[in-house]
Amino acid sequence: MEYSLVCQSLYAFWSSPVKKKLILLSIMFLIWVYMLYSCVGYCSTMPSVVVDSYRGKETGSAVGKRTESSRTDLVSRLLAKPQPWEDIETDYEEPSIRTAASRDLLNNELETDRADDWDEMRGEQKRVPEPSAMSSFSNGSGSKKLPQAIIIGVKKGGTRALLEFLRVHPDIRAVGAEPHFFDRNYENGLEWYRELMPKTLEGQITMEKTPSYFVTREAPARISAMSRDTKLIVVVRDPVTRAISDYTQTLSKKPDIPSFESLTFKNRTTGLIDTSWSAIQIGIYAKHLDNWLQYFPMGQILFVSGERLISDPAGELGRVQDFLGLKRIITDKHFYFNQTKGFPCLKKAEGSSKPHCLGKTKGRTHPNINPEVVQRLRDFYRPFNMKFYQMTGHNFGWD
Repeated sequence: MEYSLVCQSLYAFWSSPVKKKLILLSIMFLIWVYMLYSCVGYCSTMPSVVVDSYRGKETGSAVGKRTESSRTDLVSRLLAKPQPWEDIETDYEEPSIRTAASRDLLNNELETDRADDWDEMRGEQKRVPEPSAMSSFSNGSGSKKLPQAIIIGVKKGGTRALLEFLRVHPDIRAVGAEPHFFDRNYENGLEWYRELMPKTLEGQITMEKTPSYFVTREAPARISAMSRDTKLIVVVRDPVTRAISDYTQTLSKKPDIPSFESLTFKNRTTGLIDTSWSAIQIGIYAKHLDNWLQYFPMGQILFVSGERLISDPAGELGRVQDFLGLKRIITDKHFYFNQTKGFPCLKKAEGSSKPHCLGKTKGRTHPNINPEVVQRLRDFYRPFNMKFYQMTGHNFGWD
C-alpha cells in the first residue's frame, strides 16, 4: 500500500509540466557549474604571455612559461585591461660604436621607439569599435590565417599612416601593433604568429606591418618559406628627410644626444659619411631591395611614395587596393587635410564614426640642419637613388 502511494506521488510530481521544467533547469544549472569549475581549473594551468609595460620593466618570459599571474583569479584576469604588443622598429644590424655619446644614442633608440609606439597604441585602445563593426566576429565566425600581405618597410616612411588608411577597407583585417615575427620572434614558430592575426572571413585579406623587415637580412628567406605568394608593400621616402625624421624621433626622447652632423660623418673634414649609423643605412634602399629580389619577383612588391601618401593619399591607396586585388573603396571622401599636423587624416577611422589623425608622435617638427650637411647627404644618396629608380622602374623625384 505504501509502495503504491509513493509511486502515485512520484507520478503526480513528474506529470506536472512546471515541476518537470524545474528539474530540467536544475540539471542544466549543475552541468553549467561543473563546466565553469573545469574551465577555471584548466585556465589556471595554461601558460601565459607576459608583455613588458611601456616603462620597459621586465615582467617575465614571453612565451610558454608559467608565471605567477597565471595563477590569479580567472575573473580578475578577464576584467584586466589588455596590454598592447609593443610596436618597435629596430635597426638592420648593430652599428659600430664610435664614441661614448653615440653609444648612448644607439643603445637608447629602442627605448625611444618603444615610448613612441606606446603613445600610438594608447590612441588605438581609445578607439573602441562600434557594435556594427564587430558584429561579424561576435559569434566567433571567421578564422585566423597567416598574412597574405605584409608592409615590410621602411621606418619613418609612413607605414603607420598606410596601415591605418587600409584598415578602413572592409576586406582588410590587420594587426594594429607590429608582430616583429620575422626579425625577432621567428623561433616562436608560425602557429604563434598565426595566433596574433585577427579573424578573417572568406575573401578578406590578413595583413601586418613591421618596417624593420626591409632591412633585416633573414626576413626575405623566412617570409618566402612561409609563402612565396606573399605580397609585399614598401613605403619609401626621401632618404635624407627620412634620416632627419629618424634622428628627430630619438631627439624628442633623448635631448642630450650628439648633433645630427656629428653622427652623420666619420670625419667632418673629409666629408666621409658614416654608413654604420642606422639612420643613414636604412635609406640605402637599393642595397636592401637587392636582398629581397633574391626571393621575390618585382611584381610581388609594391613601392608606395611616402611623399604622395601625404599629398595624394587616395591616389596611393588606389594603387595599393589594385595591388591587393581589392575593389577601390577607399577614396578622396575618406580624407581631410590637417593643417596643424601637415598630413591627411581619416574622416572616419575603422570602427569609429569620428575623425582620426595619427598620434602626437607623428608629424614632429624637424630640427634645423646645416644646409651643407643636407647637400652632402643628397650627394651621397644620389647614386643609390638612381640605382633604386632603375630597379623599381619608378622615379620618386628625390633629386
